[in-house]
Amino acid sequence: MDIPDDLIALERAAEEQRARLAGLDGEEYEAQRRAWRQAATAVQAAITDHATATGEPRYKVEMAVKKAARHTAEDPAE
Repeated sequence: MDIPDDLIALERAAEEQRARLAGLDGEEYEAQRRAWRQAATAVQAAITDHATATGEPRYKVEMAVKKAARHTAEDPAE
């Protein structure tokens, strides 16, 4: 399945926002949690749109996006 670069970038951005929650508490945690949820909502909407446009099952698109985002994060040369 061909996954557009913009979907991979959105997934990676959401994961980066989630990772920033570590070590935070109180107001900082809540603010970062909102940023993460906003990023996660954006990627989920983009995945749904892509699945609808391509006719692929949504869950397959989501799994492919997550796999591609992890793969490019681990080895940018590939």
